[in-house]
Amino acid sequence: MRIRVHGGHPLNGSYKPSPSPAAAAAHLAAALLTDQPVTLSLLPQDYRTQALVKLAGWLGAATSGSGHPDGAPLELITDGLSAAHLPSEALFGAEGGLLFSAPLLARGGMVSFTADFPVSRLRTVLHLLRDLGQVVAVSADGRVELMARRWERADVLLAQPTPTATAYALLLAAKLGRETVIRNAACDPHISDLAGMLTTMGAQVEGRGSNVLTVIGAPTLNGAAVRVCADPVEAASVLAIIGMTGGAGSVTSDGTDYRAIRGVFEQMGVPLAEKGRVVSVDGSAAPESSPLATDDETPVESAPWPGFPSELLPMATVMATQRAGTTLIHERMAANRLLFIDKLKGMGAQIVLCDPHRALVMGKTRLLKTYHDTPEPHAGMAVLAAALIAEGETTIDNAELLEERFGGLFDKLRALGAQIVSEEG
Repeated sequence: MRIRVHGGHPLNGSYKPSPSPAAAAAHLAAALLTDQPVTLSLLPQDYRTQALVKLAGWLGAATSGSGHPDGAPLELITDGLSAAHLPSEALFGAEGGLLFSAPLLARGGMVSFTADFPVSRLRTVLHLLRDLGQVVAVSADGRVELMARRWERADVLLAQPTPTATAYALLLAAKLGRETVIRNAACDPHISDLAGMLTTMGAQVEGRGSNVLTVIGAPTLNGAAVRVCADPVEAASVLAIIGMTGGAGSVTSDGTDYRAIRGVFEQMGVPLAEKGRVVSVDGSAAPESSPLATDDETPVESAPWPGFPSELLPMATVMATQRAGTTLIHERMAANRLLFIDKLKGMGAQIVLCDPHRALVMGKTRLLKTYHDTPEPHAGMAVLAAALIAEGETTIDNAELLEERFGGLFDKLRALGAQIVSEEG
């Protein structure tokens, strides 16, 4: 898909973010822990979520409904779950599908899969499994074989506070352990929601929203009815776009902690306001620079939640081009996320890439129309933001990546006043 974006038009109105794909993956994995019915509503319709639903069916789950926000909830009944192997194409590069190996291990006692990526990417999860006393065998060809062992009490320290490792620990602890303490846990909103789902199913999870979780497991888990939370990264991204275009708008949050995001946005001259669960921005009243700004470089660093999310760092880079002063962008968590800045430089931005993790942005600069293709979705959202504030018409190819990740994004932005024309082909 190719889109043509005519920039310079203020966006105004209320925006409804899509459900979170990360939350959906965790909830789908938890649904496989029980043979009782589980229903999921507000399921995102992105490619990976739908592939995970098909994978659940391939593994033996009976499904009905779609979970679409406008349709019937998805119901899963997994009393016929029998598979003990995950195909490599189901792992999605160590995301999403990897979580399905946790319920297969917990219910069937063993599971195997072959990674078509460096097994080193699974280091945190493999260390977790060994710390929990599970039998782990890794072959030179990337095949991983796991055998389950129950435990009475375990106290584990995650090597990194990643959502995948934390979700994996929660899934196993809910079924295989009597009491488990998980330290250095991820605090992301969808991890808190997963803990809530497991509690509804009969486990007990204390410390939700903190980096220390205590799980009292239950050998038999019940069914549950769960609503997938909205994607906070999409919500924050659109608030940034509205603010940078000089418009005014809002999103309704799911109780997400926006403090770190709000702090960075204020530094960038796009202040957010929160009232109850409504987060709003008024770009027409935004200052040219933040009252927190100094003559020194303003640093923006990614950090584990509730810090500033890595996924929003590309958007912060675009915001820095519209802020007077120099901003140091420091990506501490993800590799190669800043390489997209060449696209911004092609629009007139003054940016120096110091190394793959740090960039200096000198603002304020006018952004001009150009041609782009879409990199990974979060950098793609930043490219779209740049196009919406640029002068003239910008063409963006491979825009289906944005539609697949942020369902209905273009139509929802058009409803706010964005001038976006889609061309198939």
